[in-house]
Amino acid sequence: MNPIMSNFKVVISGGGTGGHIYPAIAIAKQILLEKKNAEILFIGAEGRMEMEKIPEHGFKIIGLKVVGIQRSLSIPSLLKNLKFPFLLLQSFNNAKKILVKFKPNVVVGVGGYASGPTLKMAQKLGIPTLIQEQNSFAGLTNKWLSKKSIKICVAYENMETFFDPKKIVLTGNPVRKDIEDLSTKINEGRNYFKIKKNQKVILVLGGSLGAKSINNGIIKSMNSLSDKNIKLIWQVGKRYFDEVEALLAKKKLENIQATAFINRMDLAYSISDLVISRAGALSISELTLAGKPSILVPSPNVSEDHQTKNAMSLVDHSAAILVKDDQTELLLSKAISILNDKELLNEISKNSKALGKPNASKDIIKEIFKISSNA
Repeated sequence: MNPIMSNFKVVISGGGTGGHIYPAIAIAKQILLEKKNAEILFIGAEGRMEMEKIPEHGFKIIGLKVVGIQRSLSIPSLLKNLKFPFLLLQSFNNAKKILVKFKPNVVVGVGGYASGPTLKMAQKLGIPTLIQEQNSFAGLTNKWLSKKSIKICVAYENMETFFDPKKIVLTGNPVRKDIEDLSTKINEGRNYFKIKKNQKVILVLGGSLGAKSINNGIIKSMNSLSDKNIKLIWQVGKRYFDEVEALLAKKKLENIQATAFINRMDLAYSISDLVISRAGALSISELTLAGKPSILVPSPNVSEDHQTKNAMSLVDHSAAILVKDDQTELLLSKAISILNDKELLNEISKNSKALGKPNASKDIIKEIFKISSNA
């Protein structure tokens, strides 16, 4: 690693979902911790989440007019697909212009529409590239880009199926710093969420938009949560919040606390005894870093069923329980059963913690500095 490089410049490209965006932000912040005068530029896709979230963290981002192929056979989707090759060609040209002007030492791809044109043009220009693959199943774009990338930082074992083994570095996914030491936050968390003494906590996460099947499963079985010593903190998502809040008021279930979004995830993790969650790459990384026992419900609406593969990386190590998306009415009964089995709960927690990668950001930065200094 060569941290003394002057005018060190990095382009980070990708986005689309929080699972791509937040690891990218963690990488950028770690670069600045180790190289305070580094210049970081993000390249994203116009109209996607990264164009809003990246500037919120103080970084500059430029958008490309790149879109994905629509899989639907509807007329609007087919019309959008007609534009695809033209927008892709335009994105390649614009990415080249940005890279020539900015002159980065290295380009990092985190997945998402923009990373394809950006990394491919960087490779054509002779700029070193590194891929950060969050999932246990690599997508087509990253497999394509990996051919000329110098390093691929992965979060799961057995990624040799997709990438050249000589290029792979097992780093884990970088996640938010505030969940690294949760033991100091338990009292604050119990006050924040109004947890009574001796109450056990089940945390249900469905993402910012909510997970319909998880919500429906909880609704169908919520009457089973009669034990006042169990508190359910339920992140239902914005679109379902009003409906769920009205239902809870009608049923007068005081030990269920619904919220559209959880701003203090560190406090939520600190007090949770068990977590029910989707199996996105970021969620998996946070759960293992926090050492939280979990019931994972993989979303069926993702490419190559990668959430099931993510979940199985924990299940195979007895570090989580899997419930299928069409069996969510079983979630609460299974959660209560696990909570009442202290030995099982501790075993899952211990195995989950063992899979955590607390130094992921630092390890990725080492590789970034390494490939830029060797170029």
